[in-house]
This record gives sequence, C-alpha cells and structure tokens, in this order.
Amino acid sequence: MVKDERAEIRKAFGEAVNMTQAALSQWLETDESKRVGWKGKDGKATESVGHRSGRRIVAIREKHQAELEPEDYAHMRKVVGFVRRHLAQRPSRNIESSNWRYSLMNWGHDPLKR
Repeated sequence: MVKDERAEIRKAFGEAVNMTQAALSQWLETDESKRVGWKGKDGKATESVGHRSGRRIVAIREKHQAELEPEDYAHMRKVVGFVRRHLAQRPSRNIESSNWRYSLMNWGHDPLKR
C-alpha cells in the first residue's frame, strides 16, 4: 500500500468515525451497545460484529500513525464502508433511540453528532 493510499484511508476513517475514543469506549460499555448488531448466522455469538469493530477502532486510534499495520488499514476501510452504507439506510423517524443509530455508534459514528 502506497503512502497516498494510506493517507486517503486515514482521512476517510477520520470523517466516518466522529466519536472520540473516550465516547466510543464509554458507549461500548452500555447495554444498548451490547444488544444491537449481527451476531453471526446462528445468532449465538456473545458479541456482535459491530461491537467487536468498536473495540478495534479504539485500539487503532490509540496507535501512532507509524504503528498502523496493514490489518489496521483494512479494518479502517471496512469501517468507512459500513458507515457509508448504513447512513444511506437512515430511518424516517425516531432515530435517537433506534437500533440503526446504536449500530452506527458501535462502528464509531453517531449520526446525531454535528
């Protein structure tokens, strides 16, 4: 991966993830965060894909730019794609306490944040 491509991914990730590390970490501890999201084909996983992603986002943000691994960049791309797709599915009403918002927040994006 070339330097320009990494910079582009970091920029898109920074735009998609609008929650601070502290806010995301705090959110991930809530019952709402743990309740929402896809838990595998059989639904028996103890942690949703989004919740696991949120923990990974916190870990990525704790790293210095030079410490980022190719796997980190791959996850950053995944986050950007998820946030963009999910935002396009915005419900028409009651988003404040919706599973849609809570799922996005697990991925580091609060759609109510300006």
